[in-house]
Amino acid sequence: MQLSPKAQELLASAAERIERYRKADCTIRLLDARGRPVRNRTVQVEMTRHAFLFGANIFPLFEFDEKQHETYGQRFRALFNYATLAFYWGAYEPEPGRKTGRDQQKRIAEWCKRHGIETKGHPLVWHEVYPRWASNDPDAVKPLLEARVREIVREFRGLIERWDVINEATVGHRYENGVGKWLVRDGAVKVVTETLNWARAAHPKAFLLYNDYNISPEFERLVEALVKSNASLDAIGIQSHMHTGDWTLERVWEVCETYARFGKPLHFTEVTVLSGQHGWERPRPWRSTPEGEARQADYVEWFYTLLFSHPAVEAITWWDLADAYAWQGAPAGLLREDLNPKPAYERLRKLIREQWWTPLQTLTTDSQGVARFRGYLGAYRITVDAKTHMFELKRGKNAVRMRL
Repeated sequence: MQLSPKAQELLASAAERIERYRKADCTIRLLDARGRPVRNRTVQVEMTRHAFLFGANIFPLFEFDEKQHETYGQRFRALFNYATLAFYWGAYEPEPGRKTGRDQQKRIAEWCKRHGIETKGHPLVWHEVYPRWASNDPDAVKPLLEARVREIVREFRGLIERWDVINEATVGHRYENGVGKWLVRDGAVKVVTETLNWARAAHPKAFLLYNDYNISPEFERLVEALVKSNASLDAIGIQSHMHTGDWTLERVWEVCETYARFGKPLHFTEVTVLSGQHGWERPRPWRSTPEGEARQADYVEWFYTLLFSHPAVEAITWWDLADAYAWQGAPAGLLREDLNPKPAYERLRKLIREQWWTPLQTLTTDSQGVARFRGYLGAYRITVDAKTHMFELKRGKNAVRMRL
Protein backbone atom coordinates (compact mmCIF):
# COMPACT_ATOMS: atom_id res chain seq x y z
CA MET A 1 0.00 0.00 0.00
CA GLN A 2 1.28 3.42 -0.97
CA LEU A 3 0.76 5.85 1.89
CA SER A 4 -0.72 9.23 1.10
CA PRO A 5 0.77 12.40 2.60
CA LYS A 6 -2.13 12.46 5.07
CA ALA A 7 -1.47 8.87 6.15
CA GLN A 8 2.23 9.61 6.56
CA GLU A 9 1.34 12.63 8.68
CA LEU A 10 -0.95 10.56 10.90
CA LEU A 11 1.79 7.99 11.47
CA ALA A 12 4.47 10.61 12.04
CA SER A 13 2.39 12.24 14.79
CA ALA A 14 1.39 8.94 16.43
CA ALA A 15 4.37 8.76 18.79
CA GLU A 16 3.46 12.11 20.36
CA ARG A 17 -0.14 10.99 20.87
CA ILE A 18 0.98 7.68 22.36
CA GLU A 19 3.26 9.52 24.76
CA ARG A 20 0.36 11.78 25.78
CA TYR A 21 -2.49 9.27 26.01
CA ARG A 22 -0.84 5.93 26.82
CA LYS A 23 1.73 6.95 29.42
CA ALA A 24 1.69 8.65 32.79
CA ASP A 25 4.02 9.88 35.52
CA CYS A 26 4.26 8.18 38.88
CA THR A 27 5.71 9.22 42.24
CA ILE A 28 6.67 6.44 44.64
CA ARG A 29 7.18 7.36 48.28
CA LEU A 30 8.82 4.94 50.71
CA LEU A 31 8.05 5.22 54.41
CA ASP A 32 9.37 3.28 57.37
CA ALA A 33 7.18 1.77 60.11
CA ARG A 34 7.00 5.17 61.84
CA GLY A 35 6.03 7.04 58.68
CA ARG A 36 9.46 8.59 58.04
CA PRO A 37 10.94 8.86 54.51
CA VAL A 38 13.27 6.03 53.53
CA ARG A 39 16.20 7.66 51.74
CA ASN A 40 18.70 6.25 49.27
CA ARG A 41 16.87 2.92 48.88
CA THR A 42 16.81 0.92 45.64
CA VAL A 43 13.33 0.50 44.14
CA GLN A 44 12.57 -1.84 41.25
CA VAL A 45 9.45 -1.19 39.17
CA GLU A 46 8.26 -3.90 36.77
CA MET A 47 5.37 -3.68 34.33
CA THR A 48 3.21 -6.81 34.45
CA ARG A 49 0.20 -6.02 32.23
CA HIS A 50 -1.04 -3.44 29.75
CA ALA A 51 -4.12 -1.41 30.60
CA PHE A 52 -4.92 -1.43 26.88
CA LEU A 53 -6.60 -4.62 25.73
CA PHE A 54 -4.74 -6.41 22.93
CA GLY A 55 -6.60 -9.59 22.02
CA ALA A 56 -7.94 -12.17 19.59
CA ASN A 57 -10.74 -14.67 19.53
CA ILE A 58 -9.68 -17.88 21.27
CA PHE A 59 -12.37 -20.15 19.81
CA PRO A 60 -10.12 -23.07 18.71
CA LEU A 61 -7.99 -23.33 21.87
CA PHE A 62 -9.05 -26.92 22.59
CA GLU A 63 -9.64 -27.96 18.98
CA PHE A 64 -5.96 -28.84 18.42
CA ASP A 65 -4.05 -31.95 19.44
CA GLU A 66 -2.11 -31.70 22.69
CA LYS A 67 1.14 -30.42 21.19
CA GLN A 68 -0.60 -27.86 18.97
CA HIS A 69 -2.78 -26.78 21.89
CA GLU A 70 0.34 -25.96 23.90
CA THR A 71 1.85 -24.07 20.97
CA TYR A 72 -1.34 -22.11 20.28
CA GLY A 73 -1.76 -21.23 23.96
CA GLN A 74 1.87 -20.15 24.28
CA ARG A 75 1.67 -17.98 21.16
CA PHE A 76 -1.58 -16.45 22.39
CA ARG A 77 -0.42 -15.46 25.85
CA ALA A 78 3.00 -14.30 24.61
CA LEU A 79 1.23 -11.59 22.63
CA PHE A 80 -2.26 -10.93 24.02
CA ASN A 81 -3.91 -10.04 27.33
CA TYR A 82 -7.50 -10.33 26.10
CA ALA A 83 -9.62 -13.11 24.56
CA THR A 84 -13.04 -13.31 22.91
CA LEU A 85 -15.07 -16.47 23.62
CA ALA A 86 -17.88 -17.90 21.46
CA PHE A 87 -21.51 -17.79 22.60
CA TYR A 88 -23.33 -18.19 19.27
CA TRP A 89 -26.80 -19.38 20.19
CA GLY A 90 -27.16 -22.13 17.58
CA ALA A 91 -23.80 -23.66 18.53
CA TYR A 92 -24.13 -23.07 22.26
CA GLU A 93 -27.59 -24.69 22.45
CA PRO A 94 -28.03 -26.93 19.38
CA GLU A 95 -31.20 -28.46 20.87
CA PRO A 96 -33.61 -26.91 23.35
CA GLY A 97 -32.02 -27.09 26.79
CA ARG A 98 -28.93 -28.99 25.59
CA LYS A 99 -26.32 -26.30 26.19
CA THR A 100 -23.18 -28.04 25.04
CA GLY A 101 -21.40 -24.70 24.72
CA ARG A 102 -21.54 -24.01 28.45
CA ASP A 103 -18.82 -26.45 29.48
CA GLN A 104 -16.71 -25.65 26.43
CA GLN A 105 -16.67 -21.93 27.14
CA LYS A 106 -16.16 -22.40 30.88
CA ARG A 107 -13.11 -24.51 30.12
CA ILE A 108 -11.66 -21.77 27.91
CA ALA A 109 -12.57 -19.01 30.38
CA GLU A 110 -10.88 -20.87 33.21
CA TRP A 111 -7.74 -21.31 31.08
CA CYS A 112 -7.74 -17.57 30.43
CA LYS A 113 -8.14 -16.79 34.12
CA ARG A 114 -5.20 -19.06 35.03
CA HIS A 115 -3.04 -17.16 32.56
CA GLY A 116 -4.16 -13.65 33.52
CA ILE A 117 -6.02 -13.03 30.25
CA GLU A 118 -9.11 -10.80 30.33
CA THR A 119 -12.20 -12.20 28.59
CA LYS A 120 -15.25 -11.15 26.61
CA GLY A 121 -18.25 -13.22 25.52
CA HIS A 122 -19.54 -12.84 21.95
CA PRO A 123 -22.42 -12.55 20.98
CA LEU A 124 -25.47 -13.08 23.19
CA VAL A 125 -28.07 -11.95 20.64
CA TRP A 126 -27.56 -12.18 16.87
CA HIS A 127 -29.67 -12.87 13.83
CA GLU A 128 -27.08 -15.36 12.50
CA VAL A 129 -26.06 -18.77 13.91
CA TYR A 130 -29.74 -18.92 14.82
CA PRO A 131 -30.94 -22.26 16.26
CA ARG A 132 -32.85 -24.42 13.82
CA TRP A 133 -35.27 -25.31 16.59
CA ALA A 134 -36.06 -21.69 17.59
CA SER A 135 -39.30 -20.04 16.55
CA ASN A 136 -39.38 -17.25 13.97
CA ASP A 137 -42.12 -15.51 15.95
CA PRO A 138 -40.67 -12.59 17.96
CA ASP A 139 -43.25 -13.05 20.71
CA ALA A 140 -42.13 -16.66 21.15
CA VAL A 141 -38.38 -16.11 20.84
CA LYS A 142 -37.98 -12.94 22.90
CA PRO A 143 -38.56 -14.65 26.29
CA LEU A 144 -36.05 -17.34 25.28
CA LEU A 145 -33.45 -14.70 24.44
CA GLU A 146 -34.06 -12.83 27.67
CA ALA A 147 -33.62 -16.03 29.68
CA ARG A 148 -30.49 -16.89 27.69
CA VAL A 149 -28.85 -13.48 28.24
CA ARG A 150 -29.65 -13.36 31.93
CA GLU A 151 -28.57 -16.95 32.54
CA ILE A 152 -25.24 -16.75 30.69
CA VAL A 153 -24.16 -13.38 32.09
CA ARG A 154 -25.04 -14.55 35.61
CA GLU A 155 -23.42 -18.00 35.24
CA PHE A 156 -20.13 -16.66 33.88
CA ARG A 157 -19.81 -13.85 36.38
CA GLY A 158 -16.26 -13.90 37.72
CA LEU A 159 -14.98 -15.57 34.54
CA ILE A 160 -16.30 -13.14 31.92
CA GLU A 161 -17.01 -9.51 32.77
CA ARG A 162 -17.36 -8.10 29.23
CA TRP A 163 -20.03 -8.93 26.67
CA ASP A 164 -20.89 -8.20 23.06
CA VAL A 165 -24.54 -8.23 24.02
CA ILE A 166 -26.03 -7.84 20.57
CA ASN A 167 -24.51 -7.97 17.12
CA GLU A 168 -25.30 -5.99 13.97
CA ALA A 169 -28.80 -4.73 14.72
CA THR A 170 -28.55 -2.26 11.83
CA VAL A 171 -28.79 -5.12 9.30
CA GLY A 172 -30.63 -7.86 11.22
CA HIS A 173 -34.02 -6.83 9.85
CA ARG A 174 -33.06 -8.54 6.58
CA TYR A 175 -33.28 -11.98 8.20
CA GLU A 176 -36.46 -14.01 8.32
CA ASN A 177 -36.06 -15.38 11.84
CA GLY A 178 -37.13 -14.39 15.33
CA VAL A 179 -34.39 -11.80 15.83
CA GLY A 180 -34.81 -10.30 12.37
CA LYS A 181 -38.59 -10.03 12.75
CA TRP A 182 -38.19 -8.56 16.25
CA LEU A 183 -35.95 -5.85 14.78
CA VAL A 184 -38.52 -5.15 12.03
CA ARG A 185 -41.34 -4.91 14.55
CA ASP A 186 -39.70 -2.87 17.31
CA GLY A 187 -36.72 -1.17 15.66
CA ALA A 188 -33.03 -1.42 16.45
CA VAL A 189 -32.93 1.18 19.23
CA LYS A 190 -35.58 -0.55 21.29
CA VAL A 191 -34.19 -4.04 20.71
CA VAL A 192 -30.61 -3.08 21.56
CA THR A 193 -31.76 -1.18 24.64
CA GLU A 194 -33.76 -4.15 25.91
CA THR A 195 -30.95 -6.64 25.42
CA LEU A 196 -28.49 -4.35 27.19
CA ASN A 197 -30.96 -4.01 30.07
CA TRP A 198 -31.21 -7.80 30.42
CA ALA A 199 -27.45 -8.12 30.69
CA ARG A 200 -27.19 -5.21 33.11
CA ALA A 201 -29.84 -6.72 35.37
CA ALA A 202 -27.92 -10.01 35.46
CA HIS A 203 -24.61 -8.32 36.30
CA PRO A 204 -24.78 -4.61 37.20
CA LYS A 205 -20.98 -4.19 36.95
CA ALA A 206 -20.52 -6.00 33.62
CA PHE A 207 -18.97 -4.11 30.70
CA LEU A 208 -21.47 -4.12 27.84
CA LEU A 209 -20.90 -3.49 24.13
CA TYR A 210 -22.95 -3.10 21.00
CA ASN A 211 -21.00 -4.56 18.04
CA ASP A 212 -21.41 -3.85 14.31
CA TYR A 213 -19.59 -4.01 10.96
CA ASN A 214 -21.97 -1.65 9.18
CA ILE A 215 -19.87 1.53 9.29
CA SER A 216 -22.63 3.83 8.12
CA PRO A 217 -25.04 6.61 9.07
CA GLU A 218 -27.42 3.90 10.36
CA PHE A 219 -24.79 2.75 12.87
CA GLU A 220 -24.12 6.36 13.89
CA ARG A 221 -27.82 7.13 14.38
CA LEU A 222 -28.27 3.99 16.47
CA VAL A 223 -25.34 4.82 18.76
CA GLU A 224 -26.47 8.42 19.07
CA ALA A 225 -29.96 7.31 20.10
CA LEU A 226 -28.56 4.83 22.63
CA VAL A 227 -26.32 7.47 24.18
CA LYS A 228 -29.08 10.09 24.29
CA SER A 229 -31.44 7.64 26.01
CA ASN A 230 -28.75 6.68 28.52
CA ALA A 231 -28.87 3.03 27.50
CA SER A 232 -26.64 0.56 29.36
CA LEU A 233 -23.89 0.89 26.79
CA ASP A 234 -20.27 0.95 28.00
CA ALA A 235 -18.42 0.84 24.68
CA ILE A 236 -18.93 0.82 20.91
CA GLY A 237 -17.72 -2.30 19.13
CA ILE A 238 -16.41 -1.72 15.60
CA GLN A 239 -15.66 -4.58 13.24
CA SER A 240 -12.98 -4.27 10.55
CA HIS A 241 -12.80 -7.45 8.48
CA MET A 242 -10.67 -6.45 5.48
CA HIS A 243 -10.96 -9.56 3.33
CA THR A 244 -11.67 -7.54 0.19
CA GLY A 245 -8.97 -4.93 0.76
CA ASP A 246 -7.18 -3.02 3.49
CA TRP A 247 -8.74 0.20 4.71
CA THR A 248 -6.77 3.33 3.97
CA LEU A 249 -5.20 4.78 7.09
CA GLU A 250 -7.26 7.92 6.52
CA ARG A 251 -10.38 5.79 6.80
CA VAL A 252 -9.12 4.13 9.98
CA TRP A 253 -8.63 7.54 11.57
CA GLU A 254 -11.93 8.86 10.25
CA VAL A 255 -13.81 5.92 11.79
CA CYS A 256 -12.15 6.61 15.14
CA GLU A 257 -13.04 10.30 14.98
CA THR A 258 -16.62 9.61 13.85
CA TYR A 259 -17.49 7.24 16.68
CA ALA A 260 -15.39 8.95 19.37
CA ARG A 261 -17.73 11.92 19.25
CA PHE A 262 -20.38 9.88 21.09
CA GLY A 263 -18.24 9.89 24.23
CA LYS A 264 -17.96 6.12 24.63
CA PRO A 265 -14.78 4.02 24.46
CA LEU A 266 -14.12 2.34 21.13
CA HIS A 267 -13.27 -1.35 20.84
CA PHE A 268 -12.08 -2.66 17.48
CA THR A 269 -13.66 -6.05 18.02
CA GLU A 270 -12.97 -8.07 14.88
CA VAL A 271 -9.87 -7.22 12.86
CA THR A 272 -8.93 -9.20 9.75
CA VAL A 273 -5.98 -8.35 7.50
CA LEU A 274 -5.09 -11.03 4.96
CA SER A 275 -1.65 -12.36 4.09
CA GLY A 276 -2.80 -13.71 0.74
CA GLN A 277 -5.05 -12.73 -2.12
CA HIS A 278 -7.91 -10.42 -1.21
CA GLY A 279 -11.44 -11.65 -1.77
CA TRP A 280 -14.63 -12.93 -0.17
CA GLU A 281 -15.33 -16.63 0.34
CA ARG A 282 -12.69 -17.62 -2.20
CA PRO A 283 -12.13 -21.24 -3.23
CA ARG A 284 -9.98 -23.26 -0.84
CA PRO A 285 -7.14 -23.72 -0.25
CA TRP A 286 -6.78 -19.96 0.15
CA ARG A 287 -3.04 -19.67 0.68
CA SER A 288 -0.84 -17.24 2.53
CA THR A 289 1.97 -15.93 0.29
CA PRO A 290 5.37 -14.35 1.04
CA GLU A 291 4.29 -11.13 -0.65
CA GLY A 292 1.01 -11.13 1.24
CA GLU A 293 2.77 -11.74 4.54
CA ALA A 294 5.09 -8.78 3.97
CA ARG A 295 2.10 -6.58 3.09
CA GLN A 296 0.18 -7.82 6.14
CA ALA A 297 3.10 -7.08 8.48
CA ASP A 298 3.44 -3.49 7.27
CA TYR A 299 -0.28 -2.84 7.49
CA VAL A 300 -0.61 -4.41 10.95
CA GLU A 301 2.11 -2.12 12.29
CA TRP A 302 0.46 0.98 10.81
CA PHE A 303 -3.07 -0.03 11.84
CA TYR A 304 -2.19 -0.83 15.46
CA THR A 305 -0.02 2.27 15.78
CA LEU A 306 -2.86 4.54 14.66
CA LEU A 307 -5.44 2.88 16.91
CA PHE A 308 -3.11 2.83 19.94
CA SER A 309 -2.50 6.54 19.41
CA HIS A 310 -6.19 7.47 19.42
CA PRO A 311 -7.42 8.39 22.92
CA ALA A 312 -10.90 6.86 22.46
CA VAL A 313 -9.67 3.37 21.55
CA GLU A 314 -9.37 0.96 24.48
CA ALA A 315 -9.16 -2.46 22.82
CA ILE A 316 -8.14 -4.17 19.58
CA THR A 317 -9.16 -7.76 18.88
CA TRP A 318 -7.47 -9.54 16.00
CA TRP A 319 -10.05 -12.02 14.79
CA ASP A 320 -8.22 -15.25 13.91
CA LEU A 321 -4.84 -15.82 15.54
CA ALA A 322 -4.02 -18.70 13.17
CA ASP A 323 -4.90 -19.64 9.60
CA ALA A 324 -6.03 -22.95 11.06
CA TYR A 325 -9.77 -22.58 11.82
CA ALA A 326 -9.84 -19.04 10.34
CA TRP A 327 -13.21 -17.69 9.18
CA GLN A 328 -13.86 -18.50 5.49
CA GLY A 329 -10.61 -20.53 5.44
CA ALA A 330 -8.85 -17.25 4.66
CA PRO A 331 -5.13 -16.56 5.28
CA ALA A 332 -6.24 -14.27 8.08
CA GLY A 333 -4.00 -15.37 10.93
CA LEU A 334 -0.90 -13.98 12.54
CA LEU A 335 0.19 -17.64 12.60
CA ARG A 336 0.30 -20.00 9.63
CA GLU A 337 -1.59 -23.31 9.42
CA ASP A 338 1.30 -25.00 11.27
CA LEU A 339 1.12 -22.32 14.02
CA ASN A 340 4.49 -20.81 13.13
CA PRO A 341 4.50 -17.00 13.31
CA LYS A 342 4.13 -14.83 10.25
CA PRO A 343 6.11 -11.57 10.11
CA ALA A 344 3.02 -9.71 11.34
CA TYR A 345 3.05 -11.68 14.60
CA GLU A 346 6.66 -10.72 15.29
CA ARG A 347 6.04 -7.12 14.25
CA LEU A 348 3.10 -6.90 16.63
CA ARG A 349 4.97 -8.61 19.45
CA LYS A 350 7.75 -6.04 19.21
CA LEU A 351 5.21 -3.23 19.44
CA ILE A 352 3.16 -4.63 22.33
CA ARG A 353 5.89 -6.31 24.38
CA GLU A 354 8.88 -4.07 23.62
CA GLN A 355 8.20 -0.64 22.11
CA TRP A 356 4.99 -0.04 24.09
CA TRP A 357 6.18 -1.81 27.23
CA THR A 358 7.90 -0.06 30.15
CA PRO A 359 11.31 -1.66 30.71
CA LEU A 360 12.36 -2.69 34.20
CA GLN A 361 13.07 0.46 36.23
CA THR A 362 15.77 0.47 38.91
CA LEU A 363 15.34 3.66 40.91
CA THR A 364 16.81 5.22 44.06
CA THR A 365 14.80 7.28 46.52
CA ASP A 366 15.88 10.86 47.17
CA SER A 367 16.18 12.73 50.46
CA GLN A 368 12.38 12.79 50.75
CA GLY A 369 12.07 9.05 50.19
CA VAL A 370 10.71 9.64 46.69
CA ALA A 371 11.45 7.95 43.35
CA ARG A 372 9.82 8.86 40.04
CA PHE A 373 9.25 7.25 36.68
CA ARG A 374 7.08 7.52 33.57
CA GLY A 375 5.57 4.45 32.00
CA TYR A 376 2.82 2.91 29.92
CA LEU A 377 -0.57 2.59 31.57
CA GLY A 378 -1.11 -0.78 33.20
CA ALA A 379 -0.28 -2.96 36.18
CA TYR A 380 3.08 -2.73 37.97
CA ARG A 381 5.00 -4.47 40.73
CA ILE A 382 7.25 -2.47 43.05
CA THR A 383 9.98 -4.42 44.82
CA VAL A 384 12.01 -3.02 47.71
CA ASP A 385 14.30 -5.59 49.29
CA ALA A 386 12.02 -8.63 49.60
CA LYS A 387 8.79 -6.64 49.89
CA THR A 388 6.45 -6.11 46.92
CA HIS A 389 3.51 -3.85 46.18
CA MET A 390 1.14 -3.98 43.17
CA PHE A 391 -0.51 -0.90 41.67
CA GLU A 392 -2.22 0.37 38.53
CA LEU A 393 -0.70 3.24 36.56
CA LYS A 394 -3.60 5.30 35.22
CA ARG A 395 -4.04 8.46 33.19
CA GLY A 396 -3.20 11.60 35.13
CA LYS A 397 -0.97 11.88 38.17
CA ASN A 398 -0.15 8.75 40.12
CA ALA A 399 1.19 8.68 43.67
CA VAL A 400 2.05 5.41 45.43
CA ARG A 401 2.99 5.07 49.10
CA MET A 402 4.78 1.97 50.26
CA ARG A 403 5.43 1.34 53.94
CA LEU A 404 8.40 -0.87 54.76
